[in-house]
Amino acid sequence: MNKQQLASKIWESANKMRSKIEANEYKDYILGFIFYKYLSDTEVKFCRENDFSADDIKALTEEDAETVAFIQRGIGYFIAYNNLFGAWIEKGRDFDVSNVRDALSAFSRLINASHRKVFDRILDTLQTGLSKLGDSSGSQTKAISDLIQLIKVIPMDGKQDYDVLGFIYEYLISMFAANAGKKAGEFYTPHEVSLLMSEVVAYHLKDRRTIDIYDPTSGSGSLLINIGRSVAKHISDSDNVKYYAQEIKENTYNLTRMNLVMRGILPGNIFTRNGDTLEDDWPYFDESDPVGTYNPLYVDAVVSNPPYSQAWDPSGKDGDPRYSGFGLAPKTKADFAFLLHDLFHLKPDGIMTIVLPHGVLFRGGEEGEIRKHLIERNHIDAIIGLPANIFFGTGIPTIIMVLKRKRDNTDVLIIDASKGFAKVGKNNQLRASDIKKIADTVASRESIDKFSRLVTQQEIRDNEYNLNIPRYVDSSEGAETWDIYASMFGGIPKSEIDALAPYWAALPSLKSALFAEDGSPYCGLAVEDIETAIVGDASVQRFKANYELAFSNFAALLKTELVDGMSTLDLGKEETRLAGEIFARVSAMPLVNKYSVYQALDDEWTKTAVDLEIIQTEGFAAAKKVDPNMVLKKKDGKDQEVQDGWVGHVIPFELMQATLLKNEADALRAKEDELAETAAAFDEILDSLSEEDKESDFVNEAKDAFVNAEVAKRIKADFSTLAKAKTAIHAYDEDAIERKLVRVSELIDSEKALKAAIKRNAEALHLKTKATIEALTDAQVLKLLELKWVDPLITAIHRTPDGIIADLVAKVRALADKYAVTYAEVAAEIANTKSSLSALIDGLTGDDFDMKGLAEFQSLLRGENDE
Repeated sequence: MNKQQLASKIWESANKMRSKIEANEYKDYILGFIFYKYLSDTEVKFCRENDFSADDIKALTEEDAETVAFIQRGIGYFIAYNNLFGAWIEKGRDFDVSNVRDALSAFSRLINASHRKVFDRILDTLQTGLSKLGDSSGSQTKAISDLIQLIKVIPMDGKQDYDVLGFIYEYLISMFAANAGKKAGEFYTPHEVSLLMSEVVAYHLKDRRTIDIYDPTSGSGSLLINIGRSVAKHISDSDNVKYYAQEIKENTYNLTRMNLVMRGILPGNIFTRNGDTLEDDWPYFDESDPVGTYNPLYVDAVVSNPPYSQAWDPSGKDGDPRYSGFGLAPKTKADFAFLLHDLFHLKPDGIMTIVLPHGVLFRGGEEGEIRKHLIERNHIDAIIGLPANIFFGTGIPTIIMVLKRKRDNTDVLIIDASKGFAKVGKNNQLRASDIKKIADTVASRESIDKFSRLVTQQEIRDNEYNLNIPRYVDSSEGAETWDIYASMFGGIPKSEIDALAPYWAALPSLKSALFAEDGSPYCGLAVEDIETAIVGDASVQRFKANYELAFSNFAALLKTELVDGMSTLDLGKEETRLAGEIFARVSAMPLVNKYSVYQALDDEWTKTAVDLEIIQTEGFAAAKKVDPNMVLKKKDGKDQEVQDGWVGHVIPFELMQATLLKNEADALRAKEDELAETAAAFDEILDSLSEEDKESDFVNEAKDAFVNAEVAKRIKADFSTLAKAKTAIHAYDEDAIERKLVRVSELIDSEKALKAAIKRNAEALHLKTKATIEALTDAQVLKLLELKWVDPLITAIHRTPDGIIADLVAKVRALADKYAVTYAEVAAEIANTKSSLSALIDGLTGDDFDMKGLAEFQSLLRGENDE
């Protein structure tokens, strides 16, 4: 199920629940039930892996102490069979809200002591809120039943290319923004921003064997999850990552724990607290064992997206070690309080990334003093300006600040990444190439024109510690200039031609082929067809050939890596490895933006990785499977999920029909083309009708289609049979309506027959495709996977040179067009137009007043009244 399908289902369910609960509370119910389903599925999976039969699983009861203890040791909790999510569904009409109450109560009671900190009260928000779902047991049961039917089809097997719980949380926050967190400054961290922060942190931590990470405002837990994934690319054992989280809202705190657990993180690696980060800081200790459990919490990485410019209470915190030596943030804006909290919990060699409103860069007062101390103590490592409108529910401009406790350098890297994004609906979204470029720039600490710059401490002092990005990085596009001489007399200024110097350096024979010099600072265009001249130029051909050569063996490498090694390759590290291969091939190649090529890789890898994970977890045979194609259809005024044919589990039907079943697919397309031609013939005849004929009964009210029943009636009325009509039709002129109606009648019959044949053949091809996938040989599967995974990526990569050349063609055309018409030519054309209009007036007649007005108009045209 993709994001759009999931969003549609959630919104449908939310609308049903609106009369029962507040819209912003809906997420707590759906997320709670999703988590309970995960817990149930995990227990069933554990039992099967330990040789429990179906009957053994059905026999699970709380009274079997030995089995309870065995399962608790394995997964940290126990759920009796009757309390499993699947058992609720099996109850059908016998299901009751009391089943849920009993199950949640039992779960709380049967958590293993070793896992209590992770699972204790994790379902409290759901359990205490059941009574809000209706004013009677019956209405509550109905509401829960509807939710269960929705949740049973939500994917939660970890194979999706997105964080399911995080997406649902983000989607509901965005849909209910007016009362679902916007007022409290609660903004879900977009997946792409999480990835960027994660990549920056992961690079810094890449050589460590064990890693502790901490999010003091954890929300849904998405930041921690993405950090863990990115860090796992660089270490041998992902179980060596420990996760620390704190969240003030109980329901969101529970969501953090749910999300971490559902991502397969060991419970022993999860440390969470429900409390106010600024008021109730670590060190943490269990009151029953304060000495043995004391933990001041210093970690390798802190990541956070705290509430923006939130009020806080700084009174009594002068002695708080978190703020010592820096000062206290103003009570109306806690942004720097959160930042200093994060910095305090870093190890000396740690790193932190924090999302903040861009006002922290330049606001004065207490914040200006804190900024000064951070610079003078050399803690700020990098500042990244993000695109506007990147967060749901707010247009506040935001930045990511990267800080360290100890640094080897003293400069600050400032990046203006505000221009790199894709527009998605009302929001802007970082692309994979944007994330990669920013993360690489942070790692290399490179100054890039109009993008990044290393700024010395002294320059920041000179600017009075104002860190506003435009002071240091000018990412604006230069204003367009016009050459006065060229505007008046024509020609293309050499200075504007030289602005394309990177192209001329890379394509040395092209400049002289395009432009003719006359010894002046201006050139003429030496070709008539710019595109043909550029594409056919020898240096352009060499450029394209060199690019092709650089990737000549890349398809073979992809086949070896992805197809031949599909069962053993490391999914977490493979994209990074392939990116390294691409960068190595284009590193010395002029004009090629390596991040554009990387985007082509990521676009395809996102889809390929899902297939690879399926095959690695389900086995090679998964490629020979098909799944029911479930769609939403209206029935009795309600959307209901029904099966509409089949889809390939891994191999798409479209790919099968383009290869092994190409003849059958081509035959079907030929029928469809014939049907389209029939429709075109209808239109042609309709267009040939007179306006009088279009008023007849056999044309619809819109006059854009025939009414087939009326056509048949007219034919039957005028001619006893169509055969007789064909004989008699010659008595009519070529344009006679009768002749045209007979042709329409023939087309109607043909259209009907074609539609029936197409439907019949399409159904047959669909079933044959299903059967062919299920009967594929291993060799056929390998070839099809190569076509699905390798060919699209190679095609996308090879489009890069054409895109570069197309950009150059557009730039040269723009230059040529800019000065193609001189001011003198424009002035002459205006004068000619005035003269022609004046001459036209000479031939006009009218009364005295008309003529006087025309005479004045002529004077104006001739400029006689100009002062």
